[in-house]
Amino acid sequence: MTEKSSYTIDVQVETRFVPDQSKPGDNRYVFAYTVTLRNAGKMPARLLTRRWMITDANGKVEEVTGDGVVGEQPWMRPGDDYEYTSGAVLETPVGTMGGSYQMLADDGTEFEAPIPTFTLSIPRTLH
Repeated sequence: MTEKSSYTIDVQVETRFVPDQSKPGDNRYVFAYTVTLRNAGKMPARLLTRRWMITDANGKVEEVTGDGVVGEQPWMRPGDDYEYTSGAVLETPVGTMGGSYQMLADDGTEFEAPIPTFTLSIPRTLH
């Protein structure tokens, strides 16, 4: 078993379809996602930027980058959690998202926290 790095951010995502904001007849499918980040490393760190790759079922890819998340650049001590909810709009009822967060540890080390690719899907679309 390998020792955890000083620079480890675990990322978990839960998704849900938002029917009251979606218009399937207009190819508009709205999804909310809640991200939980946990500083599983040994060093406090701040989330500086994000990079998302959003792909719909037609193969259309959109890259989204920016500072922080939901207007914040959270700083997390080892063991701290940070949770936020955001959304994505697709032209298809199924798609995927994934990417990374760029982090800065208190010792000046910059590192990347990968966001595992996850599926966005309206209920009963995927088995």
